[in-house]
Amino acid sequence: MSLRIKKEWFIDEKGRSVLLRGVNLGGSSKVPFTPNGATHIKTNLTDHRNVSFVSRPFPIEEANEHFKRLKHWGFNCLRFLITWEAIEHKGPKEYDKKYLDYIEEVLNIATEFDFYTFIDPHQDVWSRMSGGDGAPGWIFEKIGLDFTKFDASEAAFVMQYRYDSNNPNTYPPMHWSSNAMRFANGTMWTLFFGGKDFAPSCIIDGINAQDYLQQHYINAIKQVALRVKGNPYVLGFDTLNEPEQGWIEKRVDGVGAENLSEELGYNFTPFDAMLTGSGYPRTIGFKEIKRFGIKETRRDELNKGKVSCWLEGAEDIWRKEGIWELDGNGEPQILNNDYFVVKDHKKVDFYRDYLSPFIEKYTKNIREIISDSIIFFESHPIRMLKGEKLTFKVPENVVHAGHWYDGATLGTKRPMIKANYDLSEEKIVMGKGNVQEMFIRQLSNIKNIAKSIHRGIPTLIGEFGLPFDLNNKEAYQKFKTDPDIAWKKHIKLLTMYYNALDASLLHSTQWNYTADNTNDWGDQWNLEDLSIFSRSQQLNTEDINSGGRAIKGFCRPRVVRCGGTPIKMEFDIKEGNFYFEFDGDSSIRAPTILYIPKIQYPRGYEIKVSEGEIEKRAEEQLISIQIKEDGVHILKIMRI
Repeated sequence: MSLRIKKEWFIDEKGRSVLLRGVNLGGSSKVPFTPNGATHIKTNLTDHRNVSFVSRPFPIEEANEHFKRLKHWGFNCLRFLITWEAIEHKGPKEYDKKYLDYIEEVLNIATEFDFYTFIDPHQDVWSRMSGGDGAPGWIFEKIGLDFTKFDASEAAFVMQYRYDSNNPNTYPPMHWSSNAMRFANGTMWTLFFGGKDFAPSCIIDGINAQDYLQQHYINAIKQVALRVKGNPYVLGFDTLNEPEQGWIEKRVDGVGAENLSEELGYNFTPFDAMLTGSGYPRTIGFKEIKRFGIKETRRDELNKGKVSCWLEGAEDIWRKEGIWELDGNGEPQILNNDYFVVKDHKKVDFYRDYLSPFIEKYTKNIREIISDSIIFFESHPIRMLKGEKLTFKVPENVVHAGHWYDGATLGTKRPMIKANYDLSEEKIVMGKGNVQEMFIRQLSNIKNIAKSIHRGIPTLIGEFGLPFDLNNKEAYQKFKTDPDIAWKKHIKLLTMYYNALDASLLHSTQWNYTADNTNDWGDQWNLEDLSIFSRSQQLNTEDINSGGRAIKGFCRPRVVRCGGTPIKMEFDIKEGNFYFEFDGDSSIRAPTILYIPKIQYPRGYEIKVSEGEIEKRAEEQLISIQIKEDGVHILKIMRI
């Protein structure tokens, strides 16, 4: 029952256009289940070889509960999170068979609920050891780095080392992303994508670091492909979540690097990062959100202890490559400021020269196992949001799976409904209607990227969502006394997000569903709390909706399968009016199917359709329409 691609749509075996609307499963899949890898738990991470991700996203005995709930909420697609570490944490080519067994089993159960799935090899700022998730810890040893010194040397900002529950300011929310500019990430991403050009002397087990890292990563993901190749509901594989470019395209002194103005926390130039990682103190600017802008509020001297994160006896790669050296007074100086900008007298382009070849290589390897696998690819969200022309060159049978977030709400954890900040145009937007239009325009811009690739391919927004701990978790307190109004602001925001998705008829997977989310620790990772479900709100295990957060915001009417081509879809949550228009193809004998959730129509609804026979499937929350004529069809649903 797999799908194929036809321009912007997925097409089922009966010729119908399918709209994929789903969730990321799940937020805590970034960390081990055993021992508990939640990032608020203090650890030096030296047990990284002896961990298990079995039971991520949930224990197998809970699978039916969670899949049933997601099905009830109208989702038909899962972006299923795995990590490189989960597969190859023990050491090179030592794959975790029990974890692979688990993945195979849980995805087989998902087929019983008709969930289309694509595998997301997830990462954030490279690895758990560098403040995020993704790559196994032994990789650092191969490069000559001691990750236990990352936090002390400021090479990475690591919650497991840094967080103090008595002083939350020790680890501010969303500051993990600034790790992208620090030494550990700058080094690893530059080696991963451009090691042959920028670190030719970095040889691991006889081959350049770039080939070593990419091949180990790809071979790990191929182990999953081998397990799911017979599962018809697994559509394919994402290449790599939110790939970072390290220092590629950036001047060593950081001049002209636009991203330095966009990140919260300390803003490292490549030179700052290289020196602090090597044990040299540096004075670095710190940026915070002030009103609607990100501004530098202070400058601090970092790594006063002069801690180096290079293993004893290991040689500093970047100093060896002649990027920097000490002058006659023992002061560090830049020797080649354009080292990562120009190669062989030609200006480099990360997307053309490094990311695209990686996507080609990854695709070739996956399709050696699953020949018709759909490949989902993405780029950095900010560059995409700004409408930059990205020079992608990708294979056929691919999906653009870019991410989109309401950055102002996400960064401040305050509901920016009536006033917001447009990251794409760097200006304040006032008025709810204008904020809604901004969301619509931004998502439309992302969809436009796909129109120029192979004469048009599908766009699936791989991540979007909002924090549920808005305004210092005020909803959690309100939920105890008045659950009906606790999620009022969240529902408004989610409604605006889905209105924008509907305006461009975009496929999407919301971030996220975390089975073990709690009010105290959110999604169990770096203080993020974006799960649409939480055990802390599950008061009645017999009620399938219990535990859901702001359900009305994401559980809304939508087309599921269309006997033709969808043209327009709108939902007015206040009035309960749903409008769907499509260009019908009467040669398709299977019916058009729409999801009409009871939570939006508790007393029922009326249907008007321009032509066709209607069948209500109340228990499934579905309606079917069988048309007999070609041409434009209009369907309207009104709340009773």
